Amino acid sequence: MDENTSLKISPRNHGGVSEHGTFTDTDAAKSTSTVPETNILDDESSTADTENATDPLGRKALLIDYELERQGMGRYQTNIFLLCGFGYLLDLLWAQAFGLIITPMQNEFGFDDTALGHIFTSFSLGLTFGALVWGLLVDILGRSVAFNSTVLITAVFGTWLGAMSSYNGVLVLVALTGIGVGGNIPIDTTICLECLPQSRRWLLPALSAFQPLGVVVCSGMAYILVPTYSCQDGLQSCTAGSTKCCLRKDNLGWRYLLFLIGIITIAAFVLRTVMFKFEESPKYLVYRGRDHDAVRVLEYMAKYNGQECGLTLGMLEALDGEASINNLDTPSSVTGVDKKKPTMLQKIPAELERFKVLFSTFTMARLVVLVWVIYAFDYWGFTIAGAFLPTILARKGRSLGLSVDETYRSYMFIYICGIPGVLAGTLIYGHRRLALLVSSLLFGTCLFIFTLVRDEASYIGISGLEYFFQSMFNAVLYAWTPEAFPASVRGSGCGLASFWGRTFSIIAPIAGSHVLAKSLDGVLYLAAGSVWVCTVAITLLPRMSMGRNNL
Repeated sequence: MDENTSLKISPRNHGGVSEHGTFTDTDAAKSTSTVPETNILDDESSTADTENATDPLGRKALLIDYELERQGMGRYQTNIFLLCGFGYLLDLLWAQAFGLIITPMQNEFGFDDTALGHIFTSFSLGLTFGALVWGLLVDILGRSVAFNSTVLITAVFGTWLGAMSSYNGVLVLVALTGIGVGGNIPIDTTICLECLPQSRRWLLPALSAFQPLGVVVCSGMAYILVPTYSCQDGLQSCTAGSTKCCLRKDNLGWRYLLFLIGIITIAAFVLRTVMFKFEESPKYLVYRGRDHDAVRVLEYMAKYNGQECGLTLGMLEALDGEASINNLDTPSSVTGVDKKKPTMLQKIPAELERFKVLFSTFTMARLVVLVWVIYAFDYWGFTIAGAFLPTILARKGRSLGLSVDETYRSYMFIYICGIPGVLAGTLIYGHRRLALLVSSLLFGTCLFIFTLVRDEASYIGISGLEYFFQSMFNAVLYAWTPEAFPASVRGSGCGLASFWGRTFSIIAPIAGSHVLAKSLDGVLYLAAGSVWVCTVAITLLPRMSMGRNNL
């Protein structure tokens, strides 16, 4: 990142900072912020946080950003980044697993091709519900509760999956696992955005590097376990009544894979709750009127990083010219008059009132709707690709003379291409619009070209190229989305976008299953067309007046 784009703490440019680079109560009280006209997709530092940088909450957020920038990328921030990256890894670790185990599972349980997509639909139902619920709860209950609960739910139900003895039982637990996984990306990205210094926000798209890593890890484990511990090719399910059939004891590979992924998820939960203490986001706390707790968290961060905190409660209180209408969690206002703490039922109307921000202006409403369209058709495209490419590759692999283990090995070669794809997205993150346009266009093109595959080399090459651009596109999209929404509805905004994406990912496998029964190439056309819809929507995204460091 160009050093000229990093946050500068200067008394001439920003209030709340003394001539020596430290905060003072007097300067904080006088702080103001100019909101420059920038392109929401092209300004490297632009976020929706700064739209109200002249109100008390906005100026408090500026001081928090200055303090985070002063602390830099310390041990606390590094651990947050890695733990959130682990969450990204789990997202595709589970999603990829279902695509890799569906064939041996079909051999054991005996369901036909029309039911093959049910596992992906079940997972998508859970993901959709999880994205919506956790997206809302992260703005109500806080980042910390959602951060830990999602992984716990995934660990419990995901590990249980490996013990199921019927396809219907698998479908139920897959949905419950999806509820946990569904909150990962919107929550983890929100936490990173609010805890990292602004000069390190280019790391947001780098989080997506953990996704292809998860796919590679899953494919590697599947390569070792599934072909070795699966029934021989050609054996029918024992439900068909054949004398020689695919018995459970001969088909344990897919179960071993799920148990192993479950153990990895349990390890993630232990890291988040035992090995590292995640404190609530200071910006979230300020928005909830808990200035004292926000300062305490910043002091904890500084101590963890071996530093002293430069921000005090007095500096935040000096900015309170009026009581915050958003003070829902604290029993006292800035005037010092005690009030009875509202009940959860009393909070609901105020919580719902916040969501009007998403449609407060025509430009904001246009942005929200277009983000929903992009997520919907992006998820449609990559859900079909993720769900059916392994099956398509397996069937084309047989026609190409590839063995089962060679096919699984090919998965690793293909999906490792996602890592340089994410890195490419990170490098050009300062040009968000260009990155999104080019990557979505080429993502869809590769899916279209895949219909022409006739040999092993092109099969691996085109698949790897498709995953390169898919990873690049999603890395930039996931990183930019929380920047587009103000902190008061950031989790909800990201969660609702993910909700619409997940909703379309429910329909996609059903449509894909019926198309697959008629044509392998038809599934690829279906996926490619949807991705190109994203390209069109990106060109229509508005230019907005955005600042840099508000709440």
